[in-house]
Amino acid sequence: MKLLILDRDGVINFDSDHYIKNADEWRPVPGSLDAIARLTQAGWRIAVATNQSGIARGLFDMEALNAMHAKMHKVVTQAGGRIDAVFYCPDSADSDSTCRKPNPGMLLAIAERFNIPLQGIPAVGDSLKDLQAAHAVGAQPYLVLTGKGRKTRKHGGLPDGTMIFPDLAAVAQALVQ
Repeated sequence: MKLLILDRDGVINFDSDHYIKNADEWRPVPGSLDAIARLTQAGWRIAVATNQSGIARGLFDMEALNAMHAKMHKVVTQAGGRIDAVFYCPDSADSDSTCRKPNPGMLLAIAERFNIPLQGIPAVGDSLKDLQAAHAVGAQPYLVLTGKGRKTRKHGGLPDGTMIFPDLAAVAQALVQ
């Protein structure tokens, strides 16, 4: 099985320092939907792993998160793609949560759900936390320069072997040959 793990905010959709709080604020990064469609059509399974501390902060509730994810699934499907699973962590950054990236809890749950070891599995993110979680489980960290990606690259400290791409479309181009 070919599995790809994607962060959500900054990779699939635009991110905001004020959080994406509802489906109206959820807007795809140009090329991301077509990239997911291309990957899906090439036999890749797509799992999303996303920190969503806005829930713990009271900025939005589960109904709003579900509406955002319903919109994401709908527009990906309309583009000809599929997201097989969405894993999220609602905990705040100051919690000791094992699911919140950079901790590997969500990625370990993905491995269990798909019954696949994560060694070498591409995991795409725009933040150091995304890359650290991938590295912790032996996945291959991919940094995209959308979202917070440019700042992440500038600050350095990337896990060894991190691959850098301009965006998700470039990741799809590299994986689908």
